[in-house]
This record gives sequence, structure tokens and C-alpha cells, in this order.
Amino acid sequence: MQERIQRLREIKHAASLGGGEAKIAKEHEKGKLTARERINLLLDPNSFHEFNMLIKHKLGTPGDGIVIGHGTIDNRKVCVYAHDATVFGGSQGYYHGRKVYKIHEIALDMGVPIIGLNDSPGARVIRPELAGSDDPYRVSDEKHAGVIFYMNARCSGAIPQISAMLGNCTGGSVYSPALTDFIYMVDNLSHMFITGPRVIKSVLGEEISMEDLGGAKVHCQMTGVADFRVKNEADCMQEIRRLLSYLPSNWREKPPHKDTGDSPDRFAETLENIVPEQPTKGYDMHLVISDIVDGGEFLEVKPEFAREIIVGFARLEGNTVGIVANQPKVLAGCMSVDSSDKQARFIRFCDAFNIPIILLVDSPGYLPGKSQEYSGIIRHGAKVLYALSEATVPKIAILMRKVYGGAALGMGILPGFGTDLIFAWPTAEVGAMGAEQAVALFYGKEIKDAPDPEAFKSQKVQEYKTHYADPLALASEVTYILDIIEPRETRRTLIQSLRLVQSKKIETVPKRHGNIPL
Repeated sequence: MQERIQRLREIKHAASLGGGEAKIAKEHEKGKLTARERINLLLDPNSFHEFNMLIKHKLGTPGDGIVIGHGTIDNRKVCVYAHDATVFGGSQGYYHGRKVYKIHEIALDMGVPIIGLNDSPGARVIRPELAGSDDPYRVSDEKHAGVIFYMNARCSGAIPQISAMLGNCTGGSVYSPALTDFIYMVDNLSHMFITGPRVIKSVLGEEISMEDLGGAKVHCQMTGVADFRVKNEADCMQEIRRLLSYLPSNWREKPPHKDTGDSPDRFAETLENIVPEQPTKGYDMHLVISDIVDGGEFLEVKPEFAREIIVGFARLEGNTVGIVANQPKVLAGCMSVDSSDKQARFIRFCDAFNIPIILLVDSPGYLPGKSQEYSGIIRHGAKVLYALSEATVPKIAILMRKVYGGAALGMGILPGFGTDLIFAWPTAEVGAMGAEQAVALFYGKEIKDAPDPEAFKSQKVQEYKTHYADPLALASEVTYILDIIEPRETRRTLIQSLRLVQSKKIETVPKRHGNIPL
């Protein structure tokens, strides 16, 4: 028996080196970690249990380019897979695909998050005369890497799916992460594209670097494909752990509670100094969020993309909430094509995983212009309306200053979007547009013909503001704004409101699924 045990240990040790020490050294020279080093950095110490390590070890390609298994993060169970670039470059072969499919099945069956550490060029290219079981496109069953997208879709909304891009990834190795909930990229290490620079040059004659084509900055700032940009792999693993602390393990559970030590009775004393009374003056909404939430801790999602809207996770009384807030500092807080996509997707994630939504509202409306109309602002804006209407989790809105035109729809202020509780500050304004614009539209001829045009205009602007921009007058005429609160009361009001609506239950209409305007 001892001889067999010793042989097992030797074989497992050799398999743990993947393609061997020389190839590991090459990865280190590139500034990269190996698959197992990444996993050990991500998970709690000594918690990783690997599956199918010995697949194809007799052929000298142990694991077939993928490491899979389970472990814990902060003592919570997770499943994980990591491409092994030392074996076939981490490319997808048959057994490779079977393994990654299997770990998704296990994660879904067990109701635990799945984390993918991606470093793969996609499908393995096999010389025709050598094609066989290693060819991902020549398979004997349906559970292989070519249809991992099917498992991504099955897991979607059931368990959190998190992807980290840790090398040059193309083809299927970017489509699968694109179907997951969150994507991390590392500066100067991560690259995502469907066709790489060499193919582009051969087909189009264009020369472009991998960084300019699909680097972390491109996908975090321009395309919005990725959610988080980090400095190195160690930061990436730490940030994944941080994200998971806000999330439940599956759709049946609520997010974990954390004792933050921040009093629920604390007043947010600095808010009235942060937000200017004049509705056309900008300010940084991050300062508002920081003053409201527990300990000022806020995990922003897509912070570099569509910055006119802010979305992310925080805690109130130790419980996870999703924040959706206009950013007056960028595009005056206007809503846009890109911000609509960002907002709608975040709302739907929160709704899938029992995370209440807090809406901090201060927007002049949707961004006007030919570019936005030609880009389909109607279709993209409709995604937000759909997401808000579909969401059954608690939704609480704070109308801080202005909400004009379509922004009242897109931020769930008007009745009919299922926003449970709506509160307003004394600076709140609701209307089709701002006072100046409305008066110019309705009284343009009268202003022009008046003996004193400026005095007449000022009078009409004041009348408009008295009727539409006075929240006290508004509160006497509408029931959907439940109370006018002082800015300093915002945190306490939100916490008390969440206590009220935390047990909210809504029966949805029986159907297969809706048809969101994608």
C-alpha cells in the first residue's frame, strides 16, 4: 500500500507542475502567475480541493490545460477554474471542455458562486491529420467547451458568476466571460478580443497593438465589457474577495450581514454642504454616497464607463444595497445610451440576487442630440424602464434636486415603476424641463413682445418654480412623494425604510420570461 501511496504522491506532484518547471518559469518571466498560484491567492489558505488533476497525465499534459475545483473565500464555499497556460497554452481541448462544463454543473447544483480565472486563446488548433478527442469541435457528447455558453446562461441569475482576465484571451474565452456577471482586467496583462492584431493585419492591413485593441483600459473605459480594472493579479484576487462579501451564494439566499459598527441613527451632517442649492451647479455624487452608507465604503461597478451614472454596492445597517445614482459632475448627470445599459444591467443583477436598490436622483433628463438618437437612445432607455418595472426587490428613491423629463421615468420617480418609497429634499424639482427652458418654450412670443422682456421672463420663471420646483407645494398635491426630509436625515430614512420593506413579496405573472428590448 505504501508503495502505491508514494507513487500517487509523485504523480500528483508532477501533475501540479502542469507543463513543467521550465514553462512555469516562462510564465513568471512574463510577469504572470500560474493557474494554481492564482487559485491559492484567491481562496482561503489550504482550502482548495482540485478535481481531475490527473486527466491526460500519462501523455505529459496533465489537466489538459485547465485546473478546476472548489474551496472557500471567507469560509464561504465557491467553485473555481483556471486556465493553465503551461499546458497547450491553456487552449480548449475536449477534456479541458468537459472539466470546465462539469465545474459549472457542480456550482449550479450546490448553489455556490463560480469564479473563472481566464488565460486562454480559445479553441485548440489541431492539425487535421491529428484531430481526434483533443479537438473541441469533434466531440462525442454535448458537454464540452464549445457550449459552455449554455451553462453560463443556466447559471445566470441563479449563482454569481465572476471572471478575471489574466492573459491574452480570444474567441470562446471572451464570449463566456462576457456572459458572466462581472469581469476583472489587469493593466498591461489582460487582453480580450474576438480576432487578434495578426488576423486584423492579414485581413484589413491595419496594425494595432494588443493593448490598444483589447486592453484593460479599452474595455473598462470605452466598450464597457469589463467592470473593474486593477494593477496586478494580487489586487485582482483581493478585489474578487471584496465583491463576494456583498453577494449571496445563490438566488435563494440574502446577502451576508456584516457588523460595520456604523450607527443606524447617525445623521449625514455634511450633505447639505456637498450639494449646491442651485440645480445647474455640479458636485461629486460619490461624496453623497460616502456620507450615507456604512463606514463610507462603496464598491463601484464600471467606475470608468458611462460615468454620468454611478452604480455599485454598499451597506446600510450592515445589509447589502445596490446604489444607482446620477452624477451631476459628468454630463450634468444626463442619462445616455451607455448609462442606460450600465444601469439596467446592474438593476437586473440586484433583482436576481435579493439586493435592495437605492436610487439617488438628480438629473436633467436624457442626453439630447443626433448622436444619441442615432445610437438608439429609445431602445437603450427602454431597457432601464423594463429593468425598473421588472424588479421585485425593495426600491427606495431620494429626489435630491432636479428630475426633468424622461429622467423621472428612468430613475423610477413617477408612480407605476414599483418604487416602494420616494422621499424628497427641500431642493427637489419635478417637471418636464427646467424653469428657464419651460418659460422660453411656453412664453417665447410673450417675452419678445413684453415692454420689459427680462422682467416678464423672471416673473414667469418664478411662477414656474413656485408651482413645479417647490417640493412643499408638490407634497401637498401628490401622494407618491411620501415625505420631504432634511438632507441630514437621508441615511436614517433609508435604514428605517429598508426595515419596513425588507419582507416585501410580489407575485410575478406566470410566463416563460419577458422580452427585454436588447
